[in-house]
Amino acid sequence: MALNSSNFLEKVYIMAEGGSRYCSKKSDDICSNICNEDSGQSSTISRVKCILRGLDLKALIFIFVLVPSVIFALYVHGQKISYFLRPLWENPPKPFHEIPHYYHENVSMQHLCKLHGWKTREFPRRVFDAVLFSNEVDLLTVRWHELYPYVTEFVLLESNSTFTGIPKPLVFSSHRDRFKFVEPRLTYGMIPGRFQKGENPFVEEAYQRLALDYLIKKAGIEDDDLLIMSDVDEIPSRHTINLLRWCDDIPPALHLRLKNYLYSFEFLLDNNSWRASVHRYQSGKTTYAHFRQSDVILADAGWHCSFCFRRISEFIFKMKAYSHFDRVRFKRFLNPDRIQKVICKGANLFDMIPEEYTFKEIIGKMGPIPHSYSAVHLPAYLLENADDYRFLLPGNCMRESG
Repeated sequence: MALNSSNFLEKVYIMAEGGSRYCSKKSDDICSNICNEDSGQSSTISRVKCILRGLDLKALIFIFVLVPSVIFALYVHGQKISYFLRPLWENPPKPFHEIPHYYHENVSMQHLCKLHGWKTREFPRRVFDAVLFSNEVDLLTVRWHELYPYVTEFVLLESNSTFTGIPKPLVFSSHRDRFKFVEPRLTYGMIPGRFQKGENPFVEEAYQRLALDYLIKKAGIEDDDLLIMSDVDEIPSRHTINLLRWCDDIPPALHLRLKNYLYSFEFLLDNNSWRASVHRYQSGKTTYAHFRQSDVILADAGWHCSFCFRRISEFIFKMKAYSHFDRVRFKRFLNPDRIQKVICKGANLFDMIPEEYTFKEIIGKMGPIPHSYSAVHLPAYLLENADDYRFLLPGNCMRESG
């Protein structure tokens, strides 16, 4: 083993000098001892000294400049590299079976159901809208006004803890007067946080979703009622819910494809938001979840407006509080001035590569999101109260600081 090590070091010396033995040119005692094939007693430090003396300037630059630079780049951009190479190590999910969505305000419900291949019911199903609430007061207002005509019971659960275990105020409770219009139809619940330090935030999220399951039952849901499962910022359109409550033979679990917006309805990212779903409730089988539960999806069924906040402080809170808090890799990501610039540019808050499964999709979505100046087919309440919700409309990227 010692002989092999000696031979290896000899090759290093030869390579460093372009093919000739370094010690054949020098009279240094240290080097002569180490390079002697019969010597196996030299210290490790002496061997390193000899190797360094034998390296030329280019090799030293490589070792002390280029190598640390590469390590630093991997530290700063490692996540980007990982996401960019995602197509090499992860296959795309199974495609959904897409159901075309037919709608016009002047077309009868009977005909709309027929276009979808469904029959029309004699009376509509009851509808329950259930959400976990954090701090999205503005979007909750828009959501509940959009769904109000067709929802039988609104179910909301909040906690005094974020998914990451950070204590938080009961935001809905303190703003409850703002939602008096749903009070007769509201089932509200509060669950205390577990505050487990170092725990995976998805564990706390699952715990809260399980509690929401019990609250839904308390609200009085029955078999064949419709249950909307989606986050506050995933808003089904009211005509979509009306269609599903009036039509028979709809799938037991149906995902909703939503238009995917970022920061406001000015930045349309894509049409690929799919986690929202509507279920025909079945006792003992239906459980509240936010993952894929069906292979069937209804096209163009609403809006997903992610990080659509009025105040910079709300952006910072969510960045630290939600399950993907690990994306905040540097403190500068939370700088208010940086966040404001990112919003107006339509760039990524976490400086991330697009989360896609093919190189074509990744490259196609790199860079800021193009600005959109269309405010057509948005929630009615948003347009009716445009002065108060201007920050959600095209051309209004500036946010309040408080």
